[in-house]
Formats: sequence, C-alpha cells, structure tokens
Amino acid sequence: MSSILSRREFLKFVSIAAFFTFTKDSLKAATIPHVVVIGGGFSGATCAKYLKMWGGSSVKVTIVEKNSLYVSPILSNLVLNNSKTINDLTFNYTTYSSKYGINMVHKEVVGINSDSKLLTLGDNSTLSYDKLVIASGIDFIKTNDYDITKIPHAWQAGEQTTLLKNQIDSMKNGDTFVMTIPKAPYRCPPGPYERACVVSDYLKNTKGYSNCKVIVLDENSKIIVEENTFSSVFANNGVDYRPNSVVTYVDDSAKSVVYEENGIDSITLAADVLNVIPNQKAASTVFLAGVNSGNWADINVLNYESNIKKDIHIIGDSQGSSQPKAGHIGNSEAKVCADAILREFNNLQPYSSPKTNSACYSPTSSNEASWLTAVYKYDSNTKTMVSANTQVYPAAGSPSSSNYRKMFLWSGNLFSDTFS
Repeated sequence: MSSILSRREFLKFVSIAAFFTFTKDSLKAATIPHVVVIGGGFSGATCAKYLKMWGGSSVKVTIVEKNSLYVSPILSNLVLNNSKTINDLTFNYTTYSSKYGINMVHKEVVGINSDSKLLTLGDNSTLSYDKLVIASGIDFIKTNDYDITKIPHAWQAGEQTTLLKNQIDSMKNGDTFVMTIPKAPYRCPPGPYERACVVSDYLKNTKGYSNCKVIVLDENSKIIVEENTFSSVFANNGVDYRPNSVVTYVDDSAKSVVYEENGIDSITLAADVLNVIPNQKAASTVFLAGVNSGNWADINVLNYESNIKKDIHIIGDSQGSSQPKAGHIGNSEAKVCADAILREFNNLQPYSSPKTNSACYSPTSSNEASWLTAVYKYDSNTKTMVSANTQVYPAAGSPSSSNYRKMFLWSGNLFSDTFS
C-alpha cells in the first residue's frame, strides 16, 4: 500500500486468487442460463459485469436496480466538506448494456418465489431466473419512526448526503454537531469515525469555528477500527467521543436523542445538527427471499450461495460472513461469486481456496487520509473466511497528504473496475 497501484496491479490485487481456469468458450449448456442480479452497487454491478466478461454469450445476465443512477458511498463524506460533489460520485449503467450485453431493469423487487424462481416487480411484471444474486446493500433498524429528512443518516449516498451537508453548512460558531455510530456489524467500519474527523476538521479549520462542539455517541465499547488514528484526530480536533452509548429514542422536532451510556439510561442530548446512523441489517430482498439467519444472510463463502435456499447467492453488505461490509470487498466477493456460478453451469466445483481483499482509504481532513487493508482466505476446517496472515493483516497507514492523493487513485481504480 505504500506504492501507487496501476490498474493492472489493482485488478490482480482485488482478484487475489486465480480462480479462473476455464474460458467462456468452454461453457456449454443445452439452454442459456439466466442470472438475475438484484442491486447495481459495487457488488451487484461487478458480479454482472464479470459474469458476462468471463461467460460471454453462454450466460444471460440481468441487473434489477430501481435507480437509473448510482451514487457511491465511498468518498461521500468528502461532499460534507466541499472536497467532492454528488455529481463526482454518480455513475450510470449505459456501458452494462452497450458494452457487455447486460439487460437493465429499473424496477423495484416486491416478491421473490424461490420455488418457481420468479421475481415480482413493482409494476406487477415478473422475471424468471436460473440463478439469483442478491446484492441490495443494507437496511436500517430505527429506534422509532422519526423523519430521516430532518435527522439524516447519510449512510446511503445521494439525497441523504446533500441533506446532511446543507445542515452542516448552516451551522454557526458555537453550535453542536451530534452523530451516532451503530453497533457492529454495519456498512463501512471506518466510515462513521472518518465522518467525525472530516466534520470536526471542516468546522474548526475550514470554517474557523473555534467554539463548535462535535459529540460522537458510539454504541460499540471502543473505536472498532484504526483506533490509534481516529483517537489521535479526535483529540486534535476536540471531538467528544462517548463509547457504550446506546440510542433509544430520536426526537426529530427537538433534534435530540435519548441514550444509555455505561448503564446510565435516559440521557437526553440536543444538537443543532443531529446525524443518527441507525443499526443495520440485510436489505429487504434477503428477507423476501427467506435466506436470512437473524439480521444477515446465511451463506457458503465458497460460492456465496445461501445455506437455506439453493440457487440464491448473496454478496456485499447483506452477506453474513466474517468479512466486513464495504464497497471494495463487495467488489472482490462479486468475482468469487461470478466465477463459482459459471463453474457450476459448466459442472465444475467452486474454487476451493478463494481469497478476498478489503482495502479502504479514509479522509481525516481536507488534505490527509489514512488507509486500512486486510486479506481473507477460506479455511476449510471452519468453512469461513479468516485473516490470510495475522502478522500482517489488518494493516494500516497513518494520515498523510500522500495517502490523501493515493486515495483518489485507489477509488478511481475501484470505480473503473466496477462501472466501466
């Protein structure tokens, strides 16, 4: 991670295991199998793309994504301090149909019948599949029914990001920004801590507000990732960090939260800007399909197929493995899944030793970023993904201007690999 990755090196890095031992010409079937991918984010879009890149005309692929544009959560915290715009992070799906021959369906999935292998869409039309890949991201577990247009989470990028940005821009010197961090697991482990760094830096160093307060209520017992890095930035920026803080109620009119801290309940905290990131669970499509075990999907990490229902695969944030939930590793999981599906169509077993990589750069200010990476490998004894080398991974790099520049090379490679 200390050197700049070329596109070729990046592709090798995110596809660490050489699972591809067949060519598209070797895939022969009496009829062309149809893979439907629900979700057009880093996981779903990558899976669909590589199914066609590797499978060619031997496989039919459809992406069902209700939105015609995708806004990347990666780098979205930089919209809050004016370093990026929403347009910078917005991608369309034109190349999927024009370049790869993928069928795009911009409709919502409202029903999944795994017995008949049939999806019901929002307009009551149906879509059949041979293999279904669910890559729909996350859903939220809210404490109560508050208005998220008043109390934005900004954990799904786009309109929510803009709402939070506008609220932060309206702050005056002496105002208080309060944000909450959900109980792990949740999407993008460093993300909330990164946001607290970016917002506190923006208020203090860009806007010059010496009397603003930034308070972080973390349901976890400590900073769960890059602890030294984020603790140091919090200290430098005067962030009031409170672990073991469980939010129990959100008042959208008063812009306040009620929370428990270290066993003390019913503490009320008001804010001028309140950013509540709720606890999370798998997307609704996972529950529609009946492939959840608790809040997440129960999967076989060799091929990401459900352990509950055959021919349904779950990748990305909804998967319930030991791997984190983030865009980069979702891209990596997508390739393992695509490879396994094509192998099965060719009467081959999944690759027995897959590896995946989770890498992330986190901006900590308007000109510095840290980084974190971990590699996971399949453990045949536990049938789980485990750290590839406990002496090396996870590895991290402290905030620097050099890392800030490399962050855009990393994200640019990931955006290109997924969306072009």
